[in-house]
Amino acid sequence: MVHLDTERGWRGGQRQALWLARALSARGHRSIVAARPEGELFGAALAAGLETWPATPRFEVDPVAAWRLGARLAEAGADILHAHSAHAVGLGALATLRAGTALVATRRVDFPLRPNAGTRWKYGRVAGLIAISTAVRDVLVKSGMAAERITIVPSGVDLTRTIDPAPASTLEALGVHPGAPLVVMVAALVPHKAPVTFVRAVAAAVAAGTALQALLVGDGPLAGEVRVERDALGLGDTLHLAGQRGDADALIAACDVFVLSSREEGLGTVLLDAMLCGKPVAATAAGGIRDVVEEGVTGLLVPVGDASALGAAIAGLCRDPERRAAMGAAARSRVGRFGLEQTAAGTLAVYRRVLGR
Repeated sequence: MVHLDTERGWRGGQRQALWLARALSARGHRSIVAARPEGELFGAALAAGLETWPATPRFEVDPVAAWRLGARLAEAGADILHAHSAHAVGLGALATLRAGTALVATRRVDFPLRPNAGTRWKYGRVAGLIAISTAVRDVLVKSGMAAERITIVPSGVDLTRTIDPAPASTLEALGVHPGAPLVVMVAALVPHKAPVTFVRAVAAAVAAGTALQALLVGDGPLAGEVRVERDALGLGDTLHLAGQRGDADALIAACDVFVLSSREEGLGTVLLDAMLCGKPVAATAAGGIRDVVEEGVTGLLVPVGDASALGAAIAGLCRDPERRAAMGAAARSRVGRFGLEQTAAGTLAVYRRVLGR
């Protein structure tokens, strides 16, 4: 099988594509990653010892790139082309016309599909459609996809990883003061992650008299807006902006409360990382987050966009170490349901059904 992702950056979807390809390769299946050579996924796949192909479309349905990909699929005798991003579906739909390879697509976001002929055509070419959560499945159905065509296969986390917490020196370098509970959010600073809601939630928790330190890890187009809001709310000594970091997992492992403020969310795989580290969660009840966080057991869920309620949830957990410990232990137990092996097995079941095996 060939795993296709044409995005340039490195986010949860790219990590999932890499982990899945690696897990299927470990099971004895030839797994090839097709990605942009300048992108991080390509380099990560090479480093993992996976076979890689360059995929460099100039636009989503680039006929030249599709022709090249189709030729390689045919030459390799690939059974499955698995598109891991929305743009990859279009390229894959065109490439498989030539190769006769079955097309599988994973939908990772709970945004509605665009209601146009191009969307209908490319998704009409998909033989196996995977949604990573109930919320994503429901959005696909509302967008016109038949429910019987969709299989829910949640994204997974590598349960064998050992994540060491970031040392005190790293936290100090980021401006974090010791002696207060540390609240961390890791997310791209983009509209659907609603990072300004997180800033306002921290302000609400502080206004309620809660001693805490907060760290926002990530970068994106809303970075300037986030900084302005933080400074306007007087949080310069409380909320520290770390930017994009290669040690995000270690920072999660060092926190006391993990937060996600999204207004839309396919699943929220970063929550799985936090749960693996045994961290309680305070999050909005957006999209697939409700499939991951068990309200009152592994974390607290609040209405989407409600910074005051999110701040109250953060404050409550910061003030109650015993509850944090209990929720963290429950989170570590629950995350076993989202192991990478389950994701690989569920995906293989889709492949076999598509191929009639």
